[in-house]
Amino acid sequence: MDWKAEILAAADRINGHAQITPVMQSHSLGLDYPIEMKLEHMQHTGSFKARGAFNTLLSLDVPAAGVVAASGGNHGAAAAYAARALGHPAKIFVPELAGPSKIGLIERIGADLSVVSGEYANALTMARAHEETSGAMQIHAYDALATVAGQGTCFAEWEAQGLQADTVLVAVGGGGLIAGALAWFQGARKIVAVEPETSCALNSALQAGEPIDVSVSGIAANALGARRIGQICFELAQGMTSVLVSDEAIAEAQDKLWQAHRILVEPAGATALAALTSGAYQPEPGERVAVLICGGNIAPDPLSA
Repeated sequence: MDWKAEILAAADRINGHAQITPVMQSHSLGLDYPIEMKLEHMQHTGSFKARGAFNTLLSLDVPAAGVVAASGGNHGAAAAYAARALGHPAKIFVPELAGPSKIGLIERIGADLSVVSGEYANALTMARAHEETSGAMQIHAYDALATVAGQGTCFAEWEAQGLQADTVLVAVGGGGLIAGALAWFQGARKIVAVEPETSCALNSALQAGEPIDVSVSGIAANALGARRIGQICFELAQGMTSVLVSDEAIAEAQDKLWQAHRILVEPAGATALAALTSGAYQPEPGERVAVLICGGNIAPDPLSA
């Protein structure tokens, strides 16, 4: 697989559809070294997911029945947004744990939404059933070539914006985002996977030597709560560094972003940063580090009436 070519083609394809998100450097997060950050929570619908959704819809023939997606919230919103922008109907399945903020976002976009009891895996089962009966096209949240290539555009864009870091920390749920990072950088920069202690499909798979089912809970579960890591991610992730962080560390990182920069993010959006602020990942002297801020759909909506 020529991942560089796939990602560059995706970048050309989604140009004008996805946002170019800003980057910044912070000296104000309580550490004795600066951190580069890319603010991907400022992407359409509040997360990086719009990249993969647009790339999927623009690279494949969409049937008249439109698209279907299962999601913990962010992917569903992105798929619904991209479908609406491109004139396709969308059916979205989300679990109850997606929460009212993300469910409300999908409703406002205008997709046909079904809220499913339980967790993400249950929503995926329902989405697959809908795909079979309706003829709609499935947009997988993380384990599809077009999705991974779309997410990889985030890192190609960041590099073009002048990324200096030796090491990039990325939060992991199902693995589409970090797979995009690994596919783009191909060893040129160190990639560190960061997961909550209670939702750690990649870390568990790396320890087991194969993808396995894991239990899912915690404050970031509605974004990082994949029960099993994607196969594409697992294959790309061999030998990489993986660290786990507590819910308390994630909440503290959220607070640091708000107090230092008035950046308001959901728990998943602060998870990669939490590896640094908690000490779960400790850079070597002189090691330059960067963090991808991946999602901003905080619940409850702080400006909701």
